[in-house]
Amino acid sequence: MNKKAVLYRMVTDKHICPYGIKSKDLLQREGYKVEDYKLKTREETDKFKEKHGVETTPQTFIDDKRIGGYDDLRKFFGLESKQDNEGTTYQPVIAVFSVAFFMAIATSVSMTDFSVVRTIELFIAISMCILAILKLRDLFAFSNQFITYDLLARR
Repeated sequence: MNKKAVLYRMVTDKHICPYGIKSKDLLQREGYKVEDYKLKTREETDKFKEKHGVETTPQTFIDDKRIGGYDDLRKFFGLESKQDNEGTTYQPVIAVFSVAFFMAIATSVSMTDFSVVRTIELFIAISMCILAILKLRDLFAFSNQFITYDLLARR
């Protein structure tokens, strides 16, 4: 039996909905052939939401019945929600970059050949290391936050 699902998700030049990508992936993993409709403008998205009386995208339809967004789709398949809003911490980007900057300065000053260029190189390297650690700490949140330019998160 060929299972089919219809998915409406927002994909614009400036925004790719992470939950739309996750919904499509979940449907495919569950054996559904997905008719993927990309809402390419804010106006198109707003018209879709108004027409169906919903506040968010993506929206999934199976057998002409609206299932809902990503969390609703997970419930439909009997899966627990991966999103846990309680107890999560927010790591301000300014704190990450401030710590990386001071670490770069301290490392550069401790070297015998201090230079501004070396300090900038160290800042970039240390920043990338800290961001990688944060990514490993909470992959779900990180992938949703940076999905528009992180090729690994899009998978």
